[in-house]
Amino acid sequence: MAVYRKQKAKADFNMSSLTDIIFLLLIFFMLTSSMVTPNALNLQLPGRKSTMPRSNTPPVRVAISADNGFSYNGEAVSIEGLEKRLVSLKKAKGKDATLNISPSGQASNESVVAVMDIAYRYEIRAVLNDPQ
Repeated sequence: MAVYRKQKAKADFNMSSLTDIIFLLLIFFMLTSSMVTPNALNLQLPGRKSTMPRSNTPPVRVAISADNGFSYNGEAVSIEGLEKRLVSLKKAKGKDATLNISPSGQASNESVVAVMDIAYRYEIRAVLNDPQ
């Protein structure tokens, strides 16, 4: 009677198909991520020569106080009043409308973003100054 040895199952794993799948996924995500453009605020920071357009009239200054109050060229306004004034600024100056945002050091980020959002909606060029 012949005794046969049992063949052991090989525990090898073929990695070539797995690397192919990984490279295909990598290429897919690289291509799709380059097609997506973020919807970000068009905010220009001071420090470059091209941040503010050359204009005869000075830009409008919006200050945000520590208690999150807004002032338009030194006059206190609410957020709704500020939006109305920025709409009239856009109508008056068109593409040359510029806004200088000056927040206080204790002003909340929500207040600053609210002003930048209004400027973005009406396509007003906004420059954010360092907090005082």
